[in-house]
Amino acid sequence: MANIGRKTVYNNITTGKLEDVNPENISLENDFIEYLESIDRAASTIKQYRSNLHVFWCWNLEFNNDKFFVDLNKREVAKFQSHAIKVWGWSPRRTRNVKATLSSLSNFIENILDDEFDGYKPIVRKIESPADEAVREKAVFQMDELQKLLDELVEEKEYEKACLLALAIYSGKRKAELTRFKVSYFDDSNLICGGALYKTPEKMVTKGRGSRGKLLDVYVLAKQFKPYLDLWIEEREQLGIKSDWLFPKFQDGEYIDEHVGVTTFDSWARTFSKKIGKPLYLHALRHFFTTQLLEQNLPEAVVQNIQGWASGDMLRVYDDRTNDEQLEKYFGADGIQNVEKKELSDL
Repeated sequence: MANIGRKTVYNNITTGKLEDVNPENISLENDFIEYLESIDRAASTIKQYRSNLHVFWCWNLEFNNDKFFVDLNKREVAKFQSHAIKVWGWSPRRTRNVKATLSSLSNFIENILDDEFDGYKPIVRKIESPADEAVREKAVFQMDELQKLLDELVEEKEYEKACLLALAIYSGKRKAELTRFKVSYFDDSNLICGGALYKTPEKMVTKGRGSRGKLLDVYVLAKQFKPYLDLWIEEREQLGIKSDWLFPKFQDGEYIDEHVGVTTFDSWARTFSKKIGKPLYLHALRHFFTTQLLEQNLPEAVVQNIQGWASGDMLRVYDDRTNDEQLEKYFGADGIQNVEKKELSDL
């Protein structure tokens, strides 16, 4: 089987240690978190900040004499960064993420706690970060290999997994957004553009600044998605699932009226990766969806609107076609070729 890529390195760094951390650092953390809540930072962001701080506190406890954060010097921050990469095996991206949290805390002390720590100078941002290189190789997919995977899941009667994979392929939504779809979204009354698209009857919470994220209309390619939806709906009925969440949580031997968490989809994605022979993380299908729309010659403005992007710059980020592939559509043996623009109903 092909190499399916390096996995993220996780370390059991904090277990059994947090209770011994310098209480001044814990108090500082709590003040910082309360401030983040007051400026309406997303709950997921706050959770990540707290987790990052817990890792740093435990390193500081074990390797830096449990020093109060305000008293740290640049050499000590550099030592933490070195330890994370060399000892824990962190990727540069993971290291930069934790360091960004420390920098935000440092700025908070300077800007908000200046009456308590007069003369404090933030030092974290002065430490050069490792180059931001992605450890995970970018996975680019073709429709035939995704179709083969869908067929395999259907053959194995893994209808829920097939439905999730198809939804990711034909909506291009982020992993967290995929958990929030409801069965009622796929009523025929929600079909638009001659039946080409489902449009959610309510705006969905998508990624964005603030605790509420950004509310957007969400679209799914209807004809392509519906066969897999129908299989899962039929199985749901046989299982007696009443929840309107398309993918309800399975807990204590039964389905409950809550949507699944992203960790469930992470587990399914690992299954997909093993079957397809290369890393299939759901965000790669957001790239695939965008690329397919562009490949069908839809106007860029239409693709931008479907994805809910404020700027067309994101089209370049999510377009997986090479320069040669794009040029081949417009140039041939006879020179410039006439490429017909398509409408959504043509898909």
